[in-house]
Amino acid sequence: MSVPVAGLPPRLALSAFAGAGRFCVLGSGAARWRGVRAGHRRGLSDHLQLVPSQGFRDSPSWLPKYRSEPKSYVTSPKLATTLVQILKKERKNPDQLFLECNPGPGILTQALLESKAKVIALESNRTFLPHLESLRKKVNGKLEVVYCDFFKMDPRNFGIVKPPIMISETLFRHLGIEAVPWSEDTPLRVVGIFPAKNEKKILWKLLYDLYSSTSVYSYGRVELNMFITEREYEEPWSSFGVYGQSGRQEKLKNKKPLEQINKQVGQNMCLIQLTPLPNLFTENLTSVNYDVFFHMLKQCFMKRHFKLMDHLQLLSPVNATAILKQIEKHGDMKITDLYPQDFKQLFETIECSKESCRWLFDDCMEEMIM
Repeated sequence: MSVPVAGLPPRLALSAFAGAGRFCVLGSGAARWRGVRAGHRRGLSDHLQLVPSQGFRDSPSWLPKYRSEPKSYVTSPKLATTLVQILKKERKNPDQLFLECNPGPGILTQALLESKAKVIALESNRTFLPHLESLRKKVNGKLEVVYCDFFKMDPRNFGIVKPPIMISETLFRHLGIEAVPWSEDTPLRVVGIFPAKNEKKILWKLLYDLYSSTSVYSYGRVELNMFITEREYEEPWSSFGVYGQSGRQEKLKNKKPLEQINKQVGQNMCLIQLTPLPNLFTENLTSVNYDVFFHMLKQCFMKRHFKLMDHLQLLSPVNATAILKQIEKHGDMKITDLYPQDFKQLFETIECSKESCRWLFDDCMEEMIM
């Protein structure tokens, strides 16, 4: 299937994520909902304070010597404690299954295990495997360790794959994880840190997997809890603002980084949390026509200063005035003034029209594939 994606701005990627489910951003001592209406927010309080470490050990002395290199794992017990508190906040089931990406020395792994969670550690660096294996032997079946890179799982153009690259179907079959219906609760929760070099590419890979219900999302509404650099996050934040508990747009003031992880990777990090909503897919937005939805988004943001009326006339032969009336928007609005959920509503409104031809495609965009 041909899917347009190349060249999309980071804020478009995160806007599409926000439309897909719950979206949380964690700064130093604060977590706020963004891009989700008040009725869809649940589970996390609007403010979360960092708490001191309780009973966790310091980072092992055998950590790599080159500490100036960017780290893709948690080495702060204090940060691990805070993350576990956030991750366990709304879950009543203590045996929740976590899939941890690149746990490294296992600081967060140990914190999760001590909270009675079950953990699957996917580690792509062989250096850490012996330590994680020794930890596995001490916790009586609560931990599985696999030599695997989550961020390279299910490559789109693959022949024969070798570890740490794996196919999710093979991995999940080995671990005994079964698919659950989309209407049920999350089968597992993924936690990790996006590799700094490929954040945007990985975001789009996950986004396509989500909307096509492939890879890990073929097993149900998998929840993502990922750290992302402030550089990639900053633009969508300033563009769309913050939607607080009142449902009104707020301006972020004095946003500070998470101190511990900032020291590790040399730049500010934000925590995003995404849980796909049970009603993400509808009669008019499915895992079959999602690529048309993405095409619409790309077309809009390539000319982001155009008026909404102009975009509608470029996107669809359907009567633009009638579409605007149905979605209750003005034609002189700019795309950047739309709330992320509005894009989904716009797409579904056009899709459910009775016209035999509903979309106009640019041939050059049709040739763009991920």
